[in-house]
Parts: sequence; C-alpha cells; structure tokens
Amino acid sequence: MAKQQNEYREKTGKETYWNNAAFGGMPTYQIGARFPHDYMDKLDRLIRFLPRPADYLFLYLMSFYVLMLVMRIPWKLGVIGALAFGFSTYLIIIIGVGHNSKAHAIAYFPLVIAGIIMVFQKRYLWGSILTALAMGLEIQANHYQMTYYLGLLVFVLGVCYLIDAYKKKELSHFFKSVGFLIAAVMLGLATNATTLLSTSEYVDTSIRGKNYLADETTRASEKDGLGYDYITEYSYGKLESLNLFIPKLMGVGRASDLGNDSAFYQKLISLGQSPEQANYYAQGTPLYWGAQPFVEAPPYLGITVVFLALLGLLLVRGRLRWWLLGGIILSLILSWGKNFEFFTRFFIDYVPLYNKFRAVSSIQVILELVVPIAAVFGLYKIMSKDITFDEKKKKFLISFGVFAGLCLLFLLFGGSLFSFKSPSEIQLEIEQPMIFDAIKEDRITLLKRDSLRSLIYIVLLGGVLWLLLKKKLSENVTLIGVAVLILLDLVSVDRRSVNEDGFISKRKYRTFFQPTKVDLQIMKDDSYYRVLDQARGFNNSHTNYFFNSINGYTAVRPRKMEDVYFGHVAKGNLEVLNMLNVKYIIQRNKEGNLEAQINPAANGPAWFVEDILYVDDYTSEFEALKDIKSKQTAVIRKDYKNEIGQLDVQKDSISTIAISKTTPDHLAYNVYAARPGFVVFAETYYADGWKAYIDNKEQRIYPVNYMLRGLVVPQGKHTIEFKFEPKVVQTGSMITLTSSIFLLLLIVAGLFYQYRKNNGVLFLPNKEK
Repeated sequence: MAKQQNEYREKTGKETYWNNAAFGGMPTYQIGARFPHDYMDKLDRLIRFLPRPADYLFLYLMSFYVLMLVMRIPWKLGVIGALAFGFSTYLIIIIGVGHNSKAHAIAYFPLVIAGIIMVFQKRYLWGSILTALAMGLEIQANHYQMTYYLGLLVFVLGVCYLIDAYKKKELSHFFKSVGFLIAAVMLGLATNATTLLSTSEYVDTSIRGKNYLADETTRASEKDGLGYDYITEYSYGKLESLNLFIPKLMGVGRASDLGNDSAFYQKLISLGQSPEQANYYAQGTPLYWGAQPFVEAPPYLGITVVFLALLGLLLVRGRLRWWLLGGIILSLILSWGKNFEFFTRFFIDYVPLYNKFRAVSSIQVILELVVPIAAVFGLYKIMSKDITFDEKKKKFLISFGVFAGLCLLFLLFGGSLFSFKSPSEIQLEIEQPMIFDAIKEDRITLLKRDSLRSLIYIVLLGGVLWLLLKKKLSENVTLIGVAVLILLDLVSVDRRSVNEDGFISKRKYRTFFQPTKVDLQIMKDDSYYRVLDQARGFNNSHTNYFFNSINGYTAVRPRKMEDVYFGHVAKGNLEVLNMLNVKYIIQRNKEGNLEAQINPAANGPAWFVEDILYVDDYTSEFEALKDIKSKQTAVIRKDYKNEIGQLDVQKDSISTIAISKTTPDHLAYNVYAARPGFVVFAETYYADGWKAYIDNKEQRIYPVNYMLRGLVVPQGKHTIEFKFEPKVVQTGSMITLTSSIFLLLLIVAGLFYQYRKNNGVLFLPNKEK
C-alpha cells in the first residue's frame, strides 16, 4: 500500500502524509510514513544491520541476552535462553508470514524489561537510560497491540515488586524507582511523539475508533473500539494450550499433505478415486480441529523449554516466581477469549484500550517471553550450589513426571480422549462419515507421533540433567547438551512451517507485482479515476499498487470506507461507486479470468449539485445514499445547515469544474461557476490536515455523502486547491527533536558521571550498589 508515497518520495525528495491509492484515500501514518527528526528510526536501522529476516532474529537473540545479563545470569546460560526465545516457533512463523512489525515489536520486549529491572536494582541512571531507549525503539516498531501486551506484563511485574517492597519495608525505593521509570517511559514516548500523536488522531476515524452507525442507545452503552465477536474471532481453545509442548496435538494449517500413506488417501482409493485424484485431495487434508477459524502453525514453545520452565517455577522463590507465573496465567486466560468469556468481557468492558485490538490469541506473546526466562532460571537453579540435592531431585522428578506422564498418556490413550472434530465439521460427520473417520484417524496419528516426539526429548533432556545431578557430567558438557536439544527441538518444528522455500530474493519479490493484462488495459486511461477490484475482494493490496482504489489491506482501515463498502458497494449500490469516481470494476468472467468493466456513469473528480438534502445524523446520512442521485443531490447533516446558509444550489448548465493537479497531498481544480453553488469532490473527508483554498483564501470543507468533501463555491472563475498540511506532524516533530536531544545529553552526562566517579575509567556498572 505504500508504493504511491514511496514513489512520491523518490521523485520529489519530499514526504507525503496522504495516500490516495487505498480505501479512497487515507493518511500514511500507519503505512510507512517517515517523519522529521525520527532518530529512533535511524538507531533501529543501525541495530538491524543484517538483511531480512536475519535482522529480526538478531534482535530476538541480542535483546534477550541483554535481559539475562541484567538479571545476573551467567553468560553461557544467557546464550541458551536467547536461543530458546529467538527460535520459539511462533516468533519464527510470524517472520515467515510477513508480520514484520509484530516481530519487530516483540524483539524489543526483553530490552524494555531489562531497563525496568535495572532501575529496581537501584541502578537508576543507566536503568532509566536503557528504559527510555528501549521504549523508544519499542514504539518505533509500530505495533501497538504488542506494546500493549508488554504493558500488561509490566503491570504484573510492578505489582510483584510492590508486594515485595511492602514486605521488605522498601516502599520508598519502590516509588522512587517508579518515578524514574515514568520519566524514562515518557522520554521514550516523546522520541516518537509524531508517530503517537498522528496515530491517536487517525485511530478515531479507523475501524478501531468510533462506530458512526450505532444507534444512540448502543452508542451510549458501548465504548469506541472493536466489537466482541471481531475481537474474539481468534480465541485459543483451552485444550489447544497443550500444543505449547505437543506441536500437532490439534493438527495444523488449513490443509496439509499427508502423502499416500494417510488414512484419508487410502479411503479415497477404496471409494474408487484414481491415485491422481486421491493424491490431489490428500494434499489438502484438513488437519486442524481447534476452536479458531484456522492456524498456520501452533505457537510451540518447545517441550525442552517448557520442561525447564516448570523446573524453574518450582525452584525459584519470591517476586520472580510470582511475576513469571502471573504472566503465564494472564496470557493463557486472555488468549482463550470467548472460551473464557467472563474474564474476556471484563477486560473488553473495563480495561482501557483492550477493545482496540483483535485476535486475542496473540497475547500469548507474553508466554513467548516469560517461559524462556523461567527455563533459564530452571537451568540456573539446577546447577546452583545453594539448593540441596534432595530439593533439586524432588523438583526435577515432579517436572519430569508431569510432562513425561502427559506425553505418555496421549501416546497410549490420545485416540479415545478427544473428539478430533472442529465445531465446523458437524455437517461433514453427518453427510460423509467415512471421510470424516479417515481424517480423524490421520489426526490421531499426528497426535501420537508428536506425543512420542515430545516424550523422546523429555527423556533425553531429563537424562542429561539427571547425570548432572549425579555429577556424571560437567556443567559445560551439560550446557552444550541442553543447548543442542533445545535447538533441535525448536528448529525441527520451525522448519515444518518456515524453511528456505519460504524466502525469496528482493528481485523475485518485485515480480509478484507485475501488472496483469487487465491492469495494462486500465493503465491506458490516463485520466483521474478509481478502481474497484471485486475479484480479489475488499482487502487486497494488488489493486492499489497500480491504481487509486477503494480496496486496500491494513488492520487500521478507515471506518467510513468499510461502512460504505459493506453497506452499499457489496450490496450493488452503483450510485455509491459513481460518487467515489469508480470508473473501472475488475471482476472474473464465467471462465474465471479477470476482466475490467467500465462504469460510464462515474461522476468524475468533482461536480456541482442541484440540491442539498439535510439529515439528522450519521445513520440518516448513510441510509440516504440508497436513494439519491449522487450527481444531483448532496447529503449533509443538519449540524452544518446554518453555516451553509440559504444557498440556492440550483445548477447552471454552463458551470464547470475540472481537475488540474493530482499529487497525493495536493489537488487543484479549475472552476467556473455561473452562480454561487455547492461542489462535491470524490475525495475522502478527513478533518485533521486537509485545507481548502479558493484563489488562495482558506475555505470551510464540509463532510457530505457520509465520507466525501464539499465546498461552497462563489460565482465566477476560480482555482480550488486541497492541501494536506497536518499540524500533528509539525507539533510532533518539534517534540521528537527536543526529546531526542535531551536523551542524547542524558547519555553523555551519564558517561561523564561514570568517568568521573570511577577516576577516569569508563565502564557501565554491573554490580548492585
């Protein structure tokens, strides 16, 4: 979606903050905008010096390793922890499927936690500096849902520190630390002021913001945000949680190829299908039977890592245990979504901003962080000389017994413990019982196969740790063995979903955006228009790569365009397409080939109307679009009637308007009005940033037809201009520059202080004072 703004930047050397190619027009704030004085972006690019996807993997490893050092874990164990975190299946999969900003944000989680812990360790100066830097980098990654989940984990951490401080009578230190952290976080946020302010401004007009079409009763009872069903569509099943250590317990993916040995394939052969047909259908075996619509791969944490994590939770004491346990429980329960409805509804209704985010299963990113931390401490404690052999042995046997027992149970009796049927397969079971039974048999095979796999890893890891306890292995040999087992465990599952075939060169990537025959046909028209792609659906990014379109793909798409598309366009209201200046409609013909149909009734870029219909509210304005002739009538809410006054908008046949400039953030029109009139423009109304000028004099822009712009035009010949000049960018840039300078001065002052304090030796403190 960012192609238009990227091309504009390359051509002019300037930045545009409006993209006219997607959803009829929207700000670029969440689709790759580059803001002035964004030095966090430059620092981030410096850290991510490796080519993608190695840059994100490096961030995973580096960030977690720093956290381990801050938590005073020996470096060798820190390396193992970094491997357990960095190669966690979920973190690898999101890179493979292109969720780059999510991976980016998660990668900085450990660094933020490290800064916070440093402050609570009474390393106030450097802890605050690290927190500010890490928070700045976290926000710069631009995935606020992940950052929000990190905030929930930090809240749990804060509660644990508060309780611990109360017990130890150290409340003054706690509140002092909180003060430093608030200042550090605010500084980190301020270095991203432009991003945050612009996002806050835009989000109210997106699907995450106000529901314009809710009735007054609903609007009074609901807070702005997403609906319950949309938020909880991807709710993790309670039973599905077991795939954190048995990867294919509930199958995987929309479809999988089990080969000619599968029960499904054999059943098709027995029913008379040819080997070719049976093989074709077997390649699409539906194996996932969980509660979600589908999952590409399980969020497998690694049986080796989970085993060590339980050992860690049993061996550690105090606030660390309760933080890790609290994070695990909170993450799991919230990821269950509608499957744990009371708790989920409480968070949606009462926890600020929680209803702004969908796919609640994503909160398991907290697990992805805290479980490897617990695993490292499990390994650290099992090697500790401060714990007796008997206690180590007892906790080891509990951990081993829990996971080995579960794996053995599923291996021996798994086929009779579960239904192996998803909620959507009731009809399949009734209509084609033999087919369903064959699929069920394949699912049972997967469960038992991966249960045996996990059991083998448990036995191997347990054997290594037992030999360590019996002093038959040295610590170094043990660490090597544990590291190898963790890598084999995680990477072997990672490669099921992500491998070298899933990555391509930049050159080959660009070939995916080659124009089709239909695209080339439309490109011959060099006038100003929009394209609707019905063949690929509303959410697609192909069309806006080449044309101004009402299609697009982003999780923060404009609310009004979504309303108009599904409320009018999808229902066949051609008048709405006319007012959006949709001149071409891409569809599939009977043969399944793409073709472009021309819409000769498209209104064009702008037009004089003959009448204004005043309505009470947004809903009336929206509903009026069903009946009006958009080139004759403009629909405006009564709020603006007094401003427009008693304008006689009767159209004169000799009044004309033609577009003369079409850059994304600057549109110009030549107009002749035989009498004062009202002009509707086929452009998205966005209150913050767009300014209208008639002969260089600023004019009021009116919201018309639910989502378009309108102007009162005086009699005569004029030049009309629309310029996108967002104040939020100017204000945010000044805050960003000031805070970045302050952070730099703070770092320099810290280094100077450290230099003076240590008699001319410059190093960072590594011991608690």
